[in-house]
Amino acid sequence: MNKPTLVILAAGVGSRYGGLKQLDTFSEEGDTILDFSIYDAIQAGFGKVVFIIRKQIEEDFKNFFNPKLEGKIEVEYVFQEVDAIPEKYKGYGREKPWGTGQALLMAKNAVTENFAVINADDFYGREAFQGLAEAFAKTDKNSTNFNMMGYVLKNTISEHGFVSRGECKVNREGFLTDITERTHIEKINGVLNYKNNNGEFEPISEETIVSMNCFGFTPKYFEISSSMFEDFLKHNYKEPKAEFFIPKVVNEVITNKTATLKVLTSNARWFGVTYKEDKPYVQAEIQKLKNSGVYPKNLWK
Repeated sequence: MNKPTLVILAAGVGSRYGGLKQLDTFSEEGDTILDFSIYDAIQAGFGKVVFIIRKQIEEDFKNFFNPKLEGKIEVEYVFQEVDAIPEKYKGYGREKPWGTGQALLMAKNAVTENFAVINADDFYGREAFQGLAEAFAKTDKNSTNFNMMGYVLKNTISEHGFVSRGECKVNREGFLTDITERTHIEKINGVLNYKNNNGEFEPISEETIVSMNCFGFTPKYFEISSSMFEDFLKHNYKEPKAEFFIPKVVNEVITNKTATLKVLTSNARWFGVTYKEDKPYVQAEIQKLKNSGVYPKNLWK
């Protein structure tokens, strides 16, 4: 069986974090959060990693990751830029790229097998990659049988500000029936709330299953999302803040029943860095995992 590919969304600028968190280190050994995701993916049987980055950080990424990964997994870099769109939609003052949906499309020519997609700054846990790899082994790459690793909302919140999450509805058979991108979820007076389209806060259950952009797709995803992005641009190319999110693609295919998406569950632990203040907690959690032997002291030696 051909090995699956790991696609990493790493083109963000880290505006809330105050810097390039994709390359920030969280251990005495100089590990990024990404090091653990790639390590776990290799252990689970993945054969290739595709970094989606911006051209201006290419050299930094290659200098950091290529020496570690040489001989361990195939590596490719692709680039998300604001002008990576058809010519007829350019020239309207857009300053930033078009969101995670556009970013993932940049990997279209680099991916030929079933693939997982993750955020660069999220720690997903080993079971997430093992679960996806097991699902891929049963999935025809020419099918539209997709997967997602789901997490409980209360376990994904920062204590230092708001976060963005995909709110999921799951049926009794474990398939996703709806996903709504909540771009502002925040704990206020001990209660979790999200900001609705009118800018008003509404409560949201702590037990809500959310997407952390940890999906398992077949290459058919690219055919579907390409046409959807073209349609999105047709209606939004003059909008400076409009974004094309992966959950938009997911929601449309499950609504139209052109694909299914199984929500995988596990004991995988999630943690991540949205704000600089999140860093000490993440450092402590990583050290605990090393101390307990889940990871070796030096990942790549």
